[in-house]
Amino acid sequence: MSNELSKEYGFAAPATQESSRDLIAVEQSRAQHEVQAAYVVAKKFPRNEDDCFAKIINSCKRPFLAEQASYAFPKGGKLITGPSIRLAEVLAQCWGNIDFGIRELSQTVGMSVVEVYAIDLESNAQSRRTLHIPHVRDTKSGRQKLTDAREIYLEVANQSARRLRDCILKIIPGDVIEAAEERCKQTLQSSDVPIADQIRKMVIAFDELGVKVEHIEKRLGHKLDATIPTEIVTLKGIYKSLKDGMATREDFFDFGKNQPSAVAADRLDNLINTPKKAPEPEVVNQNTGEISPASGAPTFSFEDIKKGIQSAKSLDELSTAADLMGVIQDVSLQDELKVLYKKKLESLKK
Repeated sequence: MSNELSKEYGFAAPATQESSRDLIAVEQSRAQHEVQAAYVVAKKFPRNEDDCFAKIINSCKRPFLAEQASYAFPKGGKLITGPSIRLAEVLAQCWGNIDFGIRELSQTVGMSVVEVYAIDLESNAQSRRTLHIPHVRDTKSGRQKLTDAREIYLEVANQSARRLRDCILKIIPGDVIEAAEERCKQTLQSSDVPIADQIRKMVIAFDELGVKVEHIEKRLGHKLDATIPTEIVTLKGIYKSLKDGMATREDFFDFGKNQPSAVAADRLDNLINTPKKAPEPEVVNQNTGEISPASGAPTFSFEDIKKGIQSAKSLDELSTAADLMGVIQDVSLQDELKVLYKKKLESLKK
């Protein structure tokens, strides 16, 4: 009776064990035919290696790809660099007739089993890995168990992407990979963006990860003003590794026992919120707010500090000028300097 009613009103009958097996068989057959079709198409339309190589080199001329093309990782006291997953994906796409991806086989409480693979459909060269990824994240205070679905997804995707990169690179010719890396380096070194602007953007990006100017300068062994294009390429690789979670700040930078002071912008923001209190002067000029030499303080006038803020070309120069605001006793003049400082700070951050 129930089956007759279902047919009459257009409802599907409940799925039986036999129908479930039929659906699985259909899905397996479909997947098998898709794989066979991919091999047939690859054989029918083989890659032209010269054209593929030209596509790869042209792709590496794009600044956005070049900035994400490499990673850096410290090992045994040396800096190990290599192509990132973003570059590996572009290599596979441009080389053509390559099937690659990530397939989650199962997920249980606390563990995901994932397969990563890359297959050359022309030569049938394959690289596969089965990963058992625990739902934990390593932190300074120890391993943290992940329970949020989004955090688990991100952790599994991050771990899988690293192994997928290795699989892709195993089936792409080594000389093609090296040429792509070299072309990306040349793209970064020949950037139309002035090196001073690149340094400024890099400082802001590193600061978001807790790496300050003094950390970068200590690693380079010189002031940021003396940074050369090759060093910027290396620093961008380090930033990429930190951003992707492949390494920690301490792997690349010496933080010492105590946390260092903030980057120039942070240091100046603190200065504005809590301005320095100047030494008690003996004589203060009521018209200009200057401290007389008798107090032992430097003789910087309001106009001197104002010009210093307006003419600052870097955050360090702006910091030096702003540090002098404490010698001005007139509150209204200090407020005027603060307004000038905030405007200048915003323009330097752009």
